[in-house]
Amino acid sequence: MLSWDNLKEACDNCTKCELYKTRTNVVFGVGNRDAEVLFIGEGPGEKEDLKGEPFVGRAGKLLDDMLKIIGLSRSNNIFIANIVKCRPPGNRDPHNTERELCVDWLNAQISLLKPKIIICLGRIAATQIIDSELKITRDHGKWYDRDEMKFMALYHPAALLRDPHKKPDTFVDLKKIEKMIKEVCEKTYE
Repeated sequence: MLSWDNLKEACDNCTKCELYKTRTNVVFGVGNRDAEVLFIGEGPGEKEDLKGEPFVGRAGKLLDDMLKIIGLSRSNNIFIANIVKCRPPGNRDPHNTERELCVDWLNAQISLLKPKIIICLGRIAATQIIDSELKITRDHGKWYDRDEMKFMALYHPAALLRDPHKKPDTFVDLKKIEKMIKEVCEKTYE
């Protein structure tokens, strides 16, 4: 198994799909590499591509606010990554082939991290990681168990910016995450 640094270097040099041709930066992920909680998005947008870090625009600010509600922060006790590490042109959804070619990097991150809880942000991450038949409007906030890990789909912060009516449901889901962390995580998240 690769170390974190070797994995990042290999990912930074990836040319598996066409997205490498238009990227400014590979968006590998950010956070505590010993975290028990992993948040996964679909892929970087323009601001993320420029900075090389996931969730840095308005949606990133909202995500940080959401995390704060339940005592989490990207600098202390979680790790955030994306399925696709390079920005799709025009911020379009990543194509299935791009996701399939890139998900090995995420799987390697999961193997190194060994999280107890994985939160998928949005439909694309949830259908790739949890269940291809998952419907985010129906299944957000539900827990799934696999490989000794707990999985949940949460509305993507960008979706909450577009439709603030989803925020109350998301607050309930965040409280479920907070409760599960207290039940299954060994480290202190307060």
